[in-house]
Amino acid sequence: MDWETHARRLAADVVRPESRWYEPLATTPRHVFVPRWWARDDQGWELRDGLTDPEAWMQTAYADRTLVTRIGSAHADHADPGATIAMGKPTSSSTLPGLVVTMYRHAMIADDSRVLVTTGTGYGTALLCRRLGDERLTSVDIDPHLVKVAGERLDSIGLHPHTAVVDITGDLPGAYDRIVSTVSVRPVPASWLAALRPGGRLVTTLAGTGLIVTADKTEDGGAVGRVEPDAAGFMRTRHGDDYERPTDELWERVKRADGEHASTSRYPLLYVPDSWEVMSMLELLVPGIDHRMAVDGDERTVWMLHPDGSWARATAAGFLDSPTVHQGGPRRLWDELERIRHRLNREGGLPVYGARVRITPDGTLTLRRGGWSVTVD
Repeated sequence: MDWETHARRLAADVVRPESRWYEPLATTPRHVFVPRWWARDDQGWELRDGLTDPEAWMQTAYADRTLVTRIGSAHADHADPGATIAMGKPTSSSTLPGLVVTMYRHAMIADDSRVLVTTGTGYGTALLCRRLGDERLTSVDIDPHLVKVAGERLDSIGLHPHTAVVDITGDLPGAYDRIVSTVSVRPVPASWLAALRPGGRLVTTLAGTGLIVTADKTEDGGAVGRVEPDAAGFMRTRHGDDYERPTDELWERVKRADGEHASTSRYPLLYVPDSWEVMSMLELLVPGIDHRMAVDGDERTVWMLHPDGSWARATAAGFLDSPTVHQGGPRRLWDELERIRHRLNREGGLPVYGARVRITPDGTLTLRRGGWSVTVD
């Protein structure tokens, strides 16, 4: 297979030829790290096997897109040929190469940096090995299978970074100049600050948001930085085979229920994850909301569900129609959303992107922009 031609095309799509990331992208065989993956269709998730269609494999593996490799506890490596999954959330993937490079650029990695990264399929680890040399790199994941297989695939192309099975929210196996996490966290683990060398930098995203946080370690053991202007979303850290869904029972109870409070919204229906700014602001203020949506012809319904029992359901017959909203539980989730939309409408933007960041040694993070601030712990 002429994978090199595809890799060079991918590199040209992602960066300019003079970029230090061009050669890593052009010389790393991404298909080695993603021989099988899950593809989404109207019926759920369908297994794709590269060996059964090599040309489609090359086109898919060398596109600047994320490839999902695990749904719930079902890893594509272990699935039966032709397998499908009706429902489930992605729990591991090969992140789109352009975003991997963006995270590395935000880390401002020097030639002599010692770097800790998250493993996933191992492709992002391979890119950094090509850039720095594998002796400067540590790659960790909570999933023993991912670490084992990624290590084998890295070995097969001549790369031998240090790998370890580690819960990245706990103690880390060494000291580093850079920590780059392609899983999202909340809060920033205090162990990252302990593992960063003086002046070291961390790069991550905040769970449930589209916010990339960069922060440099300070003399007091904390860190200061900012929310970068570009958006990104990564899977949350997990501590088992799958993510818990604490709102499933609530959703079944309120799917069609009348709320304690009913109203008509002044704004068109919004499915919150479709708006990076709104989603990020809402998650900072009311963390943990589960957003769901259903479409029936021209009618759309969205749900907001919280583990504390709060919920909202909004239904609109058309895209420009004002939705009817039902709410229940201890908090009015739709009212929280409306306040954010009022601010966006009034000011033309929200203060989340570009906010300054301060992290205390125990991991408490404060975002501040102008007169607005929020603490994330």
